[in-house]
Amino acid sequence: MRRSTLCLILAVAGRSAAAEPVVTYNDQIRPLFREHCLKCHGEDEQKADLNLSTFAGVMKGGSGGVAVVAGRASAGLLFEAITAEEDGERMPPKKPPLPKEQIELVRAWIQGGLRESSGSESMVAARDIGFKPAVQDLADGPPPMPRDLPKVTVPSSRRPLPVIALAASPRAPLLAVAGQEQVRLVDSASRDTVGILPFPEGQPNVIRFSRDGHVLMVAGGKPVQSGSVVLYDVTSGKRLAQIGDETDAVLAADLSPDQKLVALGGSGKTVKVFDTATGRQIYKLTKHTDWVTAVAFSPDGEKLATSDRAGGLHLWDARGGGILLTLAEHKASVRALSWRSDSRMLASGGEDGLIVWWDAKDGWPAVTMPNAHPPDRPPGQYGKLANGVLALTFGPKGELLSAGRDGRFTLWSDAGRKLSTHQSEGGLPLQVAVSLDGKTLVSGDEAGRLQFESAVP
Repeated sequence: MRRSTLCLILAVAGRSAAAEPVVTYNDQIRPLFREHCLKCHGEDEQKADLNLSTFAGVMKGGSGGVAVVAGRASAGLLFEAITAEEDGERMPPKKPPLPKEQIELVRAWIQGGLRESSGSESMVAARDIGFKPAVQDLADGPPPMPRDLPKVTVPSSRRPLPVIALAASPRAPLLAVAGQEQVRLVDSASRDTVGILPFPEGQPNVIRFSRDGHVLMVAGGKPVQSGSVVLYDVTSGKRLAQIGDETDAVLAADLSPDQKLVALGGSGKTVKVFDTATGRQIYKLTKHTDWVTAVAFSPDGEKLATSDRAGGLHLWDARGGGILLTLAEHKASVRALSWRSDSRMLASGGEDGLIVWWDAKDGWPAVTMPNAHPPDRPPGQYGKLANGVLALTFGPKGELLSAGRDGRFTLWSDAGRKLSTHQSEGGLPLQVAVSLDGKTLVSGDEAGRLQFESAVP
C-alpha cells in the first residue's frame, strides 16, 4: 500500500494527515468511474440498478445491495467487485483489473468517509486509536526464569517439527517454543535452551504466558483422540493444573489475566470456559459455525474474543459469557487474534489476507490492512495466490508483528504503518513473538527454526 493512501486511512482513525490530499467523489472518483464504469452504470444504462454517475446514485446502491459503506471498504459491493480475483466476478467485466493506484484511490475515498467534494465532511467520525500504556500491577522480584528444571526424556524426531506455537514472556527474556510432546524454553538474549517442559498430552498447539510471567499455559492434544490445557510453573516446571477433557485436540486457548479462567476451543465449534481452581466448566459459547481457531482474553480481563474457520469473530463478556459484539469483516478463516496491552484494540488476521484493528469499545474496524502479506507472483503464473495472514501479536509498545503466506514477517507501528519486513529463512513463518523490551522480533517457521531480527530497521 502506498504511503499517501495509508495516511488518508489513518486520518479517519484520528491521525492527522494535513499534508495529504483529501479524496472526493467529484475530484478523483467520478473521473475514475467515467473511465471504467459509466458505460454499464451511468445515466443511459444502469445494470443491477446501480448508477455511479452521481454521488447520490452511489450512496443509493443497486439491486444487489449497498455499494459503499463509509470507513469500511470491504463491507460494500463496489470495492468487492473491483478487487475480485476471478475474471468472471471482477468489474469492469472482460477487462484487465484496475491499476493498483486506482484501487487504492477508491479504498482511500471509502475509508476516508465518502466525501462528495472538498467542502464535504467525512461520514466517519474521527477516533483516537493511539496506544496508551496501561499501568501494570506486577509483583516485585526477579524476572521468572527456569531454575534447575528436572531432566526429562521426550520423544525424538528425525527432523525438527514446525513451530506450531510460540510465546514470549511479558516479564523475562524467555521464549516458549512448541515441539514434539514438549515445550522448549529459550533464553531470548543468549538464545540457549534453558529448560524443557514435557507435554505427554500430545502436540502443543497453543502457548501463552500469564500476565506476570510466572505461569505457562500449554494447550493441545492428539487429533481425534484427546485434548486439554496444562498450566506450568515457569521457574520450577511443576504442573499446576490440567483443565478440560476433550475428544479432539485443543486448537485455541487462553488464560485470563487474573489466572482464574481458561477458555478453550477446537473442532467442536464451541468455546468452553473453565475455573482454573476447580476445573469446573463455567459456561459454553455455541455461536460459532466452524472450528474455533483462536480465543483471547483482553488484558483488563473484561472481554473474550473468539474466532473460527469460517471468518466468524465475536466479543463476549469474559465473566458471564454474554455476547457483546459480532465483528464482521473477514471472508475466510481467522487465524490469529491479539489484544493490545491497553485493551483498547484487538487485532485479527485471516486467510483472506486481511489484518484488522478493531476498536474494542464499539467494534469499529479502525484500521484495515487488506492484502497485508502479498506474495510475489512467479512469472507465467495466473489466478489467485495464497496471501493469508498466519500469525500476529502486539508488542509492548503497541506495535504489531504479523506473519503471512508470502514467507515474510512484518512489523507495523501503533498506527498501522509498515515499519519493516523480513524474509523467513526456513519457509513459511508460522508464529511470531516480540521480546520483552520490544527490540527483537522472533519468528518460528515450518522447518522448526527460530529467526531473530532487530525491530529497528
